[in-house]
Amino acid sequence: MILEIIIFIISSFVLARSSKVIVQKLVRIARFLKWSEFIVSFLIMSAITSFPELFVGIASALHKRPELSFGNIIGSNIINLTLVVAIPVLIAGVLELKSKMAQKTAVFTSIIAVLPILLIIDGTLSRADGLVLLICLALYVSWVLKGKKKFEKAFTNTATVGEWKEEPKSNKVILKDLTIFSVAVAILLLSAEGIVWSATGLASIFGVPLIIVSILLVALGTNLPELIFSMKAVSLKHKDMVLGNLMGSVIVNSTLVLGVTVLIYPLQLFNYSPYIAGVIFTIITLLFFVLFARTHKQIDRKEGVFLLVVYIAFVVVQFLIR
Repeated sequence: MILEIIIFIISSFVLARSSKVIVQKLVRIARFLKWSEFIVSFLIMSAITSFPELFVGIASALHKRPELSFGNIIGSNIINLTLVVAIPVLIAGVLELKSKMAQKTAVFTSIIAVLPILLIIDGTLSRADGLVLLICLALYVSWVLKGKKKFEKAFTNTATVGEWKEEPKSNKVILKDLTIFSVAVAILLLSAEGIVWSATGLASIFGVPLIIVSILLVALGTNLPELIFSMKAVSLKHKDMVLGNLMGSVIVNSTLVLGVTVLIYPLQLFNYSPYIAGVIFTIITLLFFVLFARTHKQIDRKEGVFLLVVYIAFVVVQFLIR
């Protein structure tokens, strides 16, 4: 048991650190290639901070344990819209959704997050379901790109956060960044393997379903990049970047991550009971997140505290069920 715990902690730490390096280098590469700040801040940031979930999903599918990825996505989405929203709100005081497009994105995020739950009602997430999820991602990206100008007004200059502001000046520098980026991706894959192995071992040792371990422990570990990124953005007075990144992460998790996972190895459920609490709290979290985002066009400290309480209640319920 001690070995599994040590490997899980080390893998989670390495996962977070390598994810940060990947984000830094990719943004520098994107700026060198003259990609727009919109592409970097909203689409690329949310995709790259979801790398841990993606690599854990691939690793779990290759080990024929896709339920770990499904539980990870449920837990990750709940954490993203409660804990990872609440902490920056408590620090910054308020997070705003200034444009109508950003508010519509909050609704779209909720619909996409519920879609995998609807698709698995028949007990299976098949390869066909995986294709549906990937098509939804493509439609979402297309919709966002069409509204690019509207969105840029709300999230301006969001690609220049702290140390990510520096722009590489030469091919030699960009080659170095590409090398570091590739090494970081390889390390990310290894750390994902460590998380899958240790989580499977811990589930066996404690006699709990793998889904419970993935919802609570794995999801917390894979969401360290989002939490670190959000706190960093707030501390550097780029609050507008937080909600855009988190909503994008929820969408990427629910479409790209699950879609790729079940394309590799479809998921079959024989017992729904370990998932019930996660599904219920997913719906509760999404309802309140959309309500807060749509009514006041912002999330303030009181609402942040409420979301934090929802997350704590979620964890307590999981232990009570156990």
